[in-house]
Amino acid sequence: MALTNDNNQLITLIIEGIENVKGDDIQLLDLRDIDNNVCDYFVLCTGSSNTQVDAIVNSVQKHVSKNLKDKPWHIEGHGNSQWVLMDYVNIVVHVFQHQAREFYDLEGLWGDAKITQIETNY
Repeated sequence: MALTNDNNQLITLIIEGIENVKGDDIQLLDLRDIDNNVCDYFVLCTGSSNTQVDAIVNSVQKHVSKNLKDKPWHIEGHGNSQWVLMDYVNIVVHVFQHQAREFYDLEGLWGDAKITQIETNY
């Protein structure tokens, strides 16, 4: 998968931020070859509770900010923490609780995307 250096670095930092608080089922969806895509990549992950979803969002924000001095352009869903979307313009992070991830099925909706499962060591 050919990533630009900027995208590659941001994706790596996002994934590290998720891993720092043990986010589950991390997937990278490459949307670049899809007509009318909304961005280049989705990063999806799952948290087991409101607390963990909030911790993942905070960890990603802090890790990206510390290393790239960048912050999300927009964040949605922080109020109920069932599905939080973090928009880094070219890369959109979706942090779900299990039931919300199954219900919205972004992997199915974007079925033409190239999906990479990120292996974690926990």
